[in-house]
Amino acid sequence: MADSPTITLDMSELRAVAAFAVTCARTALKIFEQDRPGDPRSRDAIDAAQTFVDGAKRAKLQRDGAWAALRAAQEARAAGQPAASEAARAAAASCSAAYLHPLAKATQVKHILGSAGYAAHALEIAAGDLPAVGEEHIARFAALATPAVLEVLDRYPAAPPGGARAGALIRLLDTSLR
Repeated sequence: MADSPTITLDMSELRAVAAFAVTCARTALKIFEQDRPGDPRSRDAIDAAQTFVDGAKRAKLQRDGAWAALRAAQEARAAGQPAASEAARAAAASCSAAYLHPLAKATQVKHILGSAGYAAHALEIAAGDLPAVGEEHIARFAALATPAVLEVLDRYPAAPPGGARAGALIRLLDTSLR
């Protein structure tokens, strides 16, 4: 990792990070859709991120998708559906992966690994709050990280503290990938 306050990132690297985030978010999408049938916002966010992965420019589509999925997460949480809320946060994080900033700040690691952490937490909650389930999914996500994702991650400091259980899962993934 460079000591520089800025990091060089090219579009192919951003697409690789976003592809990883999309793959992780898709694993929890069914949880959101089962708990919140008829609400397309999480699927739409993942699809918007996939559009970027497939070669489209970063645009309002991804920003709007992220914000809509975050609103869906808030509504699910307010409705007492924590697993659906975390699944929606994973969907939002898949869009935000396209906006990874080239700043050497630990908070940027959430753009790389956030989707995985939220998806693992959603799956953990859905399984009855079993930590082993979240940890098992983190191990699966680690196996999906491509060399390009690992190279990008290595340019950033370690994931920051905080973030409750999803944050702990993000840090677990971060540690396992370095």
